[in-house]
Amino acid sequence: MSLAVGAGKYGLKVGIPHIKSIGALAFGPESILFAADNAGATIFALDVHDNDAAHSMRPVNVENLDTRLAAYLGCSRDDLFIRDLAVHAASQNVYLSVMRGSGASSVPVLIKLGANGVLAAVSLENIPFAQTAVEKAPSEEDARLDGRVLPTNSKEGELREIPGGSLRLAREKLRTVTVTDMAFVDGVLLVAGASNEEFSSSLRRIPFPFGGHTQMHSLEIFHVSHGKYETASPIRSFVPFADNNSILASYTCTPIVHISVKDAGAGTQIKGKTVAELGARNTPIDMVSYKLNGEEFLLVSNARHPLMKIAGKDIEQQEPLTQPKEPLGVPRKNLPHQGVSKMANLDAGHVVMMQQDDSGNLHLRSYRASDL
Repeated sequence: MSLAVGAGKYGLKVGIPHIKSIGALAFGPESILFAADNAGATIFALDVHDNDAAHSMRPVNVENLDTRLAAYLGCSRDDLFIRDLAVHAASQNVYLSVMRGSGASSVPVLIKLGANGVLAAVSLENIPFAQTAVEKAPSEEDARLDGRVLPTNSKEGELREIPGGSLRLAREKLRTVTVTDMAFVDGVLLVAGASNEEFSSSLRRIPFPFGGHTQMHSLEIFHVSHGKYETASPIRSFVPFADNNSILASYTCTPIVHISVKDAGAGTQIKGKTVAELGARNTPIDMVSYKLNGEEFLLVSNARHPLMKIAGKDIEQQEPLTQPKEPLGVPRKNLPHQGVSKMANLDAGHVVMMQQDDSGNLHLRSYRASDL
């Protein structure tokens, strides 16, 4: 995409985006990558100038990604935190949002990974960009905490003893989940996360180019494990569903919820339909959907449960879950892929997954949808 196109169509201007942290990623039109900065309560639109041409399908398979990335960035593996990944649809290059270090000294880094396995930092100097503040974001002084379950071998959180074993938990300020996931659909950036309101679980619809009116919705769902309706727990991950008229969202401890967004008016509360309960003491890490032989399927990666596969047709037929019993809802199939965390569609027929082995090494591997 040329600078003139970016400036004219999308309002981007060349400069230095002052990104304090980097988390959720999502590609928009052409080479524009949306990056969420929870520390700054801001979303950036970055023109990454990705004009690479993908020829035939090029599987992305990188062993010991974290070791290679740490060497590239000049830090130890323990100081490296990969927050998200996104795939540029045309080039099939993989982009990683990375935090190097922790606390006040941490540095946000955006990495491009080609199919040949070559790592390259995306320069954030003199880059065409635009930005928008996340409306009604939790303040840095907001004392409310959000909890999530982590894989047992995670570098974050604390290991706590519970009946029957141990659980690694993280309790962080609500500000850290201002944005948990994003997707660009029909000219609108869908943004899940938390707000500063009493009913803090929120879905924002931000028009792009930035500058239009943000539609914001509070969310209510029935949480099967907790046996009650909830409005505080934020969506952890979501995917557009049913021709983009709705989303499928996953929450900690672990309901899957069908949320219709087609006819929701600005400022209204949306009540989701809980269609599955995947089990307590777990936080979903990521979700992707893909089509195979005309049918849609959903993959859900988890902190403590296996990678799960759910058929879209079962979701559409499922009656709402409104009783505290589990596991319930749509049938699901456990897949054997070890330690899956972040995922993305590589192309129409392949999914790329980040996987952690028993030794804690991170690998990036591609799988054919027909084999899942």
